[in-house]
Order: sequence, then structure tokens, then C-alpha cells
Amino acid sequence: MFALCDCNNFFVSCERLFHPDLEGKPVIVLSNNDGCVVARSNEAKALGIKMGVPFYQIRTFAAQNGVTAFSSNLNLYADLSQRVMSLLAQHTPTLEQYSIDEAYLHIDHIPDLQRKPYLEQLAQHIRKCVGIPVSFGIAPTKTLAKVATRYAKRYPAYHGVCTIDSEDKRIKALRNFPVADVWGFGAKAQAKLAAAGITTALDFADRPAVFAQNLLNKSGLLTWRELNGTPSIVNAKRDQKQSISQTRTFPHPVSDIHTVERLLLQFLSHCALQLRRQHSLCSSLTFFAHTSRFNEQDMFAISQTISLPVPTAITAELATHMLRAFRTAWQTYPYKRAGVILSDITPDATPQTLLFDDRQRDRDIRLQQTIDRINAHFPTSPLQSATATSCEAQSTRSLQREATNVRDSEPFTRSHLREANNVSEANNLREQSEPDIPRTPSYTTSFASLLALKA
Repeated sequence: MFALCDCNNFFVSCERLFHPDLEGKPVIVLSNNDGCVVARSNEAKALGIKMGVPFYQIRTFAAQNGVTAFSSNLNLYADLSQRVMSLLAQHTPTLEQYSIDEAYLHIDHIPDLQRKPYLEQLAQHIRKCVGIPVSFGIAPTKTLAKVATRYAKRYPAYHGVCTIDSEDKRIKALRNFPVADVWGFGAKAQAKLAAAGITTALDFADRPAVFAQNLLNKSGLLTWRELNGTPSIVNAKRDQKQSISQTRTFPHPVSDIHTVERLLLQFLSHCALQLRRQHSLCSSLTFFAHTSRFNEQDMFAISQTISLPVPTAITAELATHMLRAFRTAWQTYPYKRAGVILSDITPDATPQTLLFDDRQRDRDIRLQQTIDRINAHFPTSPLQSATATSCEAQSTRSLQREATNVRDSEPFTRSHLREANNVSEANNLREQSEPDIPRTPSYTTSFASLLALKA
């Protein structure tokens, strides 16, 4: 048996955790550039606010109906997701995380009659420890567990846990479940199903297997089997992302090179972490910064795509390439938006190295893995807050080494070296002027210190 844990209106629940006065009030969360609605509370859904609607279209409506809007805080959501998943992992021999707010638990080790009360207690435990409400769906297949979770969230009488463990319950659940809401059916599949006169999940499940395969190929057959109670989906993980990006629109224009540089490094650090979490490497890095699109008289943009010599997921290595190009392309303008994109993504494997590649990649990878483990166990450790600074410092040292290696052959690199030295000196002065970062008692070594040991 499977139990699907789904965090209720996850992004909204994360924001309400720090704004408890918004409980029971309409709340929406917008994409990171405040463009579209990406999450809604039940109260916002009741008002008719649709997922994906541009915020400018509903701004007046939201203000008239007391709707509170938040910009996405992906770092916060990722941290709270990790806390929820950590608690879930303590209660199952196998945990399959499907998305930031969903995970499948294998619960065959729990007796049948104890499963529902056990998961009810687990939901209460998560709410108490993390503050996030969750719902559970229990079923013999992952697709039916998805259906059960939907009922668990919709009807309070289930107390957050719905079970589909008999043929009667399966038929009843599918009879009232729209086929368009079945897990795995995209827009094309929904159009084919509608053309065939299929409106409910039971309509589809009652058709012959050959019909499902002919209409929707192999994926349709797998879903048909799952709806009929036969486990057929082995791995519920999402497909590997083909690109990873983070962009942000600034509240006020930014014209200082160090500020824009720090922001880009933060975006890069986040993207590189996502890259490592899906066990991948990237061969292409794109960064950009542009002024407001509404200021036609002073429009300017920096944008550059870098082809990496060796596929990598190491934050410091990516930062070295990005900062070299960024500092060359920089021009002082009031930038309103910036972002980083990692593309040409391939599975993580021993990367092909260059003949004269002077990086000790095995050591770099081990160091990065160590840092990731520390950050996972200590979300508020100094490593988290020092990442951008340390990447900047290491990248500057890399530029210094490169300039030093060729300074006798190319006169241009002498100025390059002086520039790197000036940046390094400025960084040191800036670090001295900044207040000390509070240290976690159990861990006092900084990220910069680890990099210094490596260099």
C-alpha cells in the first residue's frame, strides 16, 4: 500500500506560518517576478481566482475582496519542504519525494486497521513540529493514492486521511472524480478523452485495456492499470529538468556592480543546488540583467551565454565563469531585473576533463558534497549566509591565478590581474566592515575557511 502525503496549499501555508493572522482569509502567492498566481488558499479559490492568472488582471479585484498577495520565497519553501520530508522519512522504510510538497510513503509495515489513525497522528505531528497542514491518501497504487488525497483535502469528515482499500471504495471514488484531474493526463490527453465521451475516471477505467492503449499509448495503459488497482508506476519522480533558472524583479532599480553581482551569485547558488539534487551537470550558463521595460529612454540589458569547457555542478566553478564574463560586460545602469539559467543538462557522471584542466575536480566535488550535507543538517549555519561572498572570493582567486599564469605572454592580462587584486582588496574591506555572522554553537567553521583550505 502507498500513502501519498500532500501539503495543503503549500506555498500559502508557508506564508501563513509567519502571518498567522491570515488564517481563514484569502491569500495568494505570485511567481517570483510577481507575474502570475501560483498558489491559492481555499478562501481565494472560493472567490474564483484561477491558477496562473496574471496578477495585474485581478489586482483591483484582490484589493476589493481583501486578498493578500505574496511574492514567491523559494528558499523558505524549500527549507520547510525539507523539514516535512525529514519527518516523513522517519515513519517509512521507503520515501519517494515527487515534488516540493508531495511524497509517497510505503506503509505495508503498518497493519491495515492502524493505517488511518497512524497517519492522522503523523499529520498532527507535522503540523505541530513544522506548522504545515498535510493530507494523506491511502491506496494500492500511486494514481489511486492521488485520487484519495484529493478527497482527503476536500472533505473535513476524512480528518485529513482518505483510504481506498476496497473495490466498492474504488468505484465510488472514481465515479465522482473528473477524468481531467487524473494524475498524468495533460491537455492533449484530456482533449482525446473528451472527444471519446469520457468525463469521469470511472468511465476511463471501465473501458477495455486495448482502448486505453490505442487512445493514449503506453502511458494511458499504465494509468488505466493503476486506476483498476494494479501497481504499474514504479518511479513517481518527475522527469529531469532540461533547464534550471532563477530570476527576480527588484523592488527598486540597482546600479551598483557589487550588489548586482551578489544577487546573481545567490541565484546561481540556488540553481546549482537544484542541479546537484537531481544528480545532473550543466554545460551552459546564461546570466542577464536589464533595466525596466517601461523606461524606453534608458533601456539597456546585459545578457551572455557561456559554454562551459567541462560539464559541472560545482557552485564555485560556475561562479568563476559567470563573474569573469559579468565584469567584462558590466555597464552602470539602473537594473530592474536579473537572473541565471543553467542549461544543456546531462545526467551526473564522471565528467570528461580537459588535457590541461588544472582544477582538482575530485576534491572540488567532495568539498561541495560536504558543504551540501552541512547545509542540509544546519539550515541556519554560517555556510548558508556566506555562500555568495565565498564564491565571489574564490572566483576572484581563480581570475588572479589565470592572469598570473599568462602575464608574461599577454600584456592585457597585467591589467586583468590588477583588476582582480583591486576587487579582492575591496572585498576584504567590505567583509571587515560587515557585522559578524552569529555562529551556531555546534558548528563554527565558515564556508570561506573551507575554501581557503582547498585553495
